[in-house]
Amino acid sequence: MEYIYAAMLLHTTGEEINEGNVKKILEAAGAEADDARIKALIAALEDVDIEEAMEKTAVAAAAPAAAAPVAEAAAEEEEEEEEEEEQEEAAAGLGALFG
Repeated sequence: MEYIYAAMLLHTTGEEINEGNVKKILEAAGAEADDARIKALIAALEDVDIEEAMEKTAVAAAAPAAAAPVAEAAAEEEEEEEEEEEQEEAAAGLGALFG
């Protein structure tokens, strides 16, 4: 994953994504740079529009984050309904005792 991050960092800063630059970033971060993996990364990124890929990832990551508050609100609503039902049952039980 650190290889992908290195490529994204280079892209974001406007630097050329090449073997030497990726290796420099990995070494600066304290990671061990594997030349074969770097070459594979560079080859895999040749036909990729990195800007478009980053935008798609950001949109895909935002969708679950936006759904989380909705799910939380539904869970809270369900808990409130359960509490109301319990209170009604308790009141009915007390009513039966004092009839």
